[in-house]
Amino acid sequence: MNRPTKRLTPHNSKSPGDEVIRQTRTPRRVLVLGATGYIGGRLVPRLLQAGHEVRVGVRRPEKLKQVPWAADVDVRTVDLDTGRGLSDSLTGIDTAYYLVHSMGSGGDFEAAESAAATRFADEAAAAGVRRVVYLGGLHPEGRELSKHMRSRATVGRILLDSEVDAIVFNAGIIIGSGSASFEMIRHLATTLRWMPAPDWVANRVEPLSVRDALYYLLSAADVQEAVNRSFDIGSRQILTYANVMRTFASVAGLKPRHVIALPLPAPTLSGIWVGLVTPLPFSLTLPLVQSLQEDAVASSQEVDEVIPPPESGLIGFADAVRLALRREVEGAVDTNWDADAGELDEAAQPSPSDPKWSGRRTYSDERSTTISGVSAAEVWPVIEGIGGAQGWYSWPLAWKVRGIWDKAVGGAGLNRGRRLPDSLRIGDPVDWWRVEQLERNSRLLLRAEMKVSGHAWLEFTLTDSADGCEYHQTATFIPTGVRGRLYWALVAPFHRFIFPAMAKNIAAEARRRVRA
Repeated sequence: MNRPTKRLTPHNSKSPGDEVIRQTRTPRRVLVLGATGYIGGRLVPRLLQAGHEVRVGVRRPEKLKQVPWAADVDVRTVDLDTGRGLSDSLTGIDTAYYLVHSMGSGGDFEAAESAAATRFADEAAAAGVRRVVYLGGLHPEGRELSKHMRSRATVGRILLDSEVDAIVFNAGIIIGSGSASFEMIRHLATTLRWMPAPDWVANRVEPLSVRDALYYLLSAADVQEAVNRSFDIGSRQILTYANVMRTFASVAGLKPRHVIALPLPAPTLSGIWVGLVTPLPFSLTLPLVQSLQEDAVASSQEVDEVIPPPESGLIGFADAVRLALRREVEGAVDTNWDADAGELDEAAQPSPSDPKWSGRRTYSDERSTTISGVSAAEVWPVIEGIGGAQGWYSWPLAWKVRGIWDKAVGGAGLNRGRRLPDSLRIGDPVDWWRVEQLERNSRLLLRAEMKVSGHAWLEFTLTDSADGCEYHQTATFIPTGVRGRLYWALVAPFHRFIFPAMAKNIAAEARRRVRA
């Protein structure tokens, strides 16, 4: 007997109606590796709504505390670099989704990805897993690929050559609210009306909406027969990258954009240029742009033999852009490109209270004030909304100059922004900071990801008192070597103005909002 159909709050559906998540006839025990990433974080709730029992393997379980589905999954600690926890997480699993990557990390990420994929494949076979599912990238056969695309293709081959049945999907640019491809296209089209660009803008691409990418991934668990094949997936709409940017401008209501293709491949230079104009760091734009040097078009539609297209049809690029923009207006961006750097390169980060820092020189700037007449709960929205378009409540020009410098030396810069304008959760980016700890109405700890010789944090704490709200703000810096100490000496004079102004203006904004 067919189970009733469940409906999910709109997630990039083609029509204004709800996206339909159909109940599976064969509920399975599923493992998702990469659940804190852009795709994995959106796949997990869909698997749950389809009726599957979901387990997630993550390096840092605390990053899942505030996702709405955290209580509905079995969370296991897994370190793919060492294999710690991998065997335990795969025990009793029917279908395992391998949605991790190292793009944007330093070092030999190709070797790291190959080693991790081989370890995963061996452990999956030993655990008796029925199927593994992987999402790679569209690439032409018989051509020399960029390091990033070559690594993705290698991981796909490792999984297909293992003892476990595998379904490997290859997709081009994925269009959805918060995706790296979407943000790159959006910022290029928004910033530049006349766009001189390298010759890769004439290459062909087959975009895929994030909703359709998730449809294929979700459907893979329901395929009964053994497959062990790779499939190209796309929207069946082929555009050039130049047309992609022109179409985005049209859908977004911008004036016509003019893309001028120059006969210069220059992938490294264009990667740096894209990094300067968009929120994406150079560590991501360089491999991303290098992967654009070849066409990214599906070579066949053989996937239809195993997984038919969605009943409502595949979403075209213009509709995918409309839906992504709508999700942002609704404040419903579930995940974004920088929600997680990938399970393979997310090294454990220190904390300013770690014992290992004992005996090390630590610099700090502390500011406290009593915000009379308001409660901690009334001040909290100001704290949670800091950064992004709202700014940092002090010396905007100084923050902007520091952001430009950070971007120029390969850091995150200020234009990375936020996932949502007024809501945070652990792991979210906030300009060049990342949310390390969050206790709503009480404490926010931000860890700096700027390029600097040392480790830095910015902490806000709020407590209620008889006089109102006790506000405490602490900036902590632990230098690495002489360069780190020199850096603090250079910026400390500016801190004497920036941090007092921040505390004063946050208090004023909280009072203003209460009065309003």
